[in-house]
Amino acid sequence: MRRLSIVSALAITLSCGLYVTESAAQQNVLRISTSGADVSTMDPHRATSTSDKPLMGWLFSGLVRFPPGSSDPSKLEPDLAEKWETSADGKVWTFYLRKGVKFHGNWGEVTADDVVFSLQRAARSSSSSFAANYAGVESIEKIDPYVVRVTLKYPDTNFLGNVSNYHGGNIVSKRAAEELKEKFSTNPVGTGPFRLEEHLTQQHVKLAPHKDYFRGAPKLDGIFYRLIPSDSARDLAFASGELDIVAGKREQRWVNTARKRGQMVVDILRPGEFRTLHLNKTIAPLDDIRVRKAIELAIDSDSIVRFFGEDVAPKGCSVVPNGYLGEDCSTRAVKFDPQKAKAMLAEAGHANGFTLQVVSANSASQLAIMEIIQAQLGRIGVKIDLQVVDNATYHSRIRKNASAMVMYGAARFPIADTYLSEFYHSDAIPGKPTGVTNFSHCSVADAEIVAARLAPNAEAQKALWSTAQKKIHDDVCAIPLFELLLTWGRSERVNYGYELKGAMNLAPPITELTTLK
Repeated sequence: MRRLSIVSALAITLSCGLYVTESAAQQNVLRISTSGADVSTMDPHRATSTSDKPLMGWLFSGLVRFPPGSSDPSKLEPDLAEKWETSADGKVWTFYLRKGVKFHGNWGEVTADDVVFSLQRAARSSSSSFAANYAGVESIEKIDPYVVRVTLKYPDTNFLGNVSNYHGGNIVSKRAAEELKEKFSTNPVGTGPFRLEEHLTQQHVKLAPHKDYFRGAPKLDGIFYRLIPSDSARDLAFASGELDIVAGKREQRWVNTARKRGQMVVDILRPGEFRTLHLNKTIAPLDDIRVRKAIELAIDSDSIVRFFGEDVAPKGCSVVPNGYLGEDCSTRAVKFDPQKAKAMLAEAGHANGFTLQVVSANSASQLAIMEIIQAQLGRIGVKIDLQVVDNATYHSRIRKNASAMVMYGAARFPIADTYLSEFYHSDAIPGKPTGVTNFSHCSVADAEIVAARLAPNAEAQKALWSTAQKKIHDDVCAIPLFELLLTWGRSERVNYGYELKGAMNLAPPITELTTLK
């Protein structure tokens, strides 16, 4: 992995510093930096990258929300909806909207028309990356200007999460989206505490306070969101006082070093991005289960965890992420055994090994993992031809069947159905109308995944989720690696206005209560 010299990193930092405008230099503007090279979209129904998602949390709202600083789905609370009702059979949800909530700019007040439009938009694969999450929705209708009714095909344990301030649940201005069309992705209109002021490609995004925010005008004068992909450059920018909050390197060494310096408060948050290696069963010789099992035996996830550190990278035990409701670690029992892996490859007719074409993003955390896996598989004769590309190209190519393996990290609504549906149901295979992230082309547990949504009680549902996980593990659709927790550093000047324990949008929520001392 390439490392910048101190001189090079300083040069980058100083170069980035040239873009600190008068607005960003103001004492009450929060200066924050992510590890991404650019923002690919500010359309909340398309935003999936680690650079995009923090902005969604600051720009948009949902019908309900995770309380700032929490990622616990049991604590969802009213947001744009002041209350809601659920029918006895759990299939009809009625939301009563707050009145007088204003969109950014001159786009008017939030009404049922905007909510119906937003949720229907989120449910269409042509306009949303999260369409699969809404497969259980029968209809979305306006009852009156401030009442929306959603009817489900079946009771959905994940439904309230689907209308939270996260992914497809973010509410957009119907009029703005229709008038701006494709330009909406660079001119987002939401109802969050901050609004877009400026985006300079590969440099920064400036947000201004939304003075008409329904919870009260923000105390900050704005947010200056800098795009600094170099870990060294971000650290130098923080040390020199150019940043108030910084995305940390998700490694134990970085956490320990940052804490020793004493000038930075380090926060480690959940849910982390659960890292999984998906094996594309449509690409030979991965279509042979013996080969997939050999690869699973040859990967030592413990060494990967040691590389990142146990504080920031707890090991995964199932294809359902750590701590998600329904996770069942008893369904998978695999021990690192490279000798057995070699024997299994020989049995499959590959005693001399073979080569796989694999695409990796150039982000530090992604590439480091793939290089470790590349080395581990090389010991059993499996050569990984690693093609390193930028993040946008990576996401495009893995959805076009261009990679035999896909190492993917994601944080989702923390319930088993979300992960099983989005990554392991055949409807989510890329190329299908609702296709998103089933990179392995797995279909062995479709029946259990669907049946769990219709289960009469929680125990029956958990049993079905358990069976689904066992089938997926037995078929080696994917290899769970670890949960890469979020690491953020902040100055003691920053007061978030809440206790920070979790963040669904991959970055600390910046709210109307956030201040700088």
